[in-house]
Amino acid sequence: MRTYYFNLNASYEMCEKLYTASTNSVILHSESGERIQIPTLNLRPFVTRVGLKGRFRLIITSENKVFSFEKIT
Repeated sequence: MRTYYFNLNASYEMCEKLYTASTNSVILHSESGERIQIPTLNLRPFVTRVGLKGRFRLIITSENKVFSFEKIT
């Protein structure tokens, strides 16, 4: 398994795109500089009235599937 960390700071208006049928995934840039594509459904639980803000940890299996995505701060 591989672990990636992300600092996200997106407004609520930007997060509205996570709920459109045409947006199935997003590309995030990890703190280590790697680009990671994940399904939008992993981000949706963390959207609040102010948007998507905080530091997150993503764990990927050896088959490149999301094992966990969680907010850590």
